[in-house]
Amino acid sequence: MESKLVGYLRKSETGLTLKLGLDVEALVDAERYETKDGREYISLIANTGKVEEILDGTREVTGICYLVDKRVSP
Repeated sequence: MESKLVGYLRKSETGLTLKLGLDVEALVDAERYETKDGREYISLIANTGKVEEILDGTREVTGICYLVDKRVSP
């Protein structure tokens, strides 16, 4: 499994919220799934340790990614 970077997560200027900046073009290739009500979603990930560092002020930014399954089907 590998990941593809699609954006960044950082604290807002006020420090009261987290801001996501997503590259729309990078999301075009992301695998989607559909819920029972017909809505379409993309699963994104962020490293929890790095998010905690953003929250406590020791890191300014971390990446937002989605997982790419590179296994070859038999």
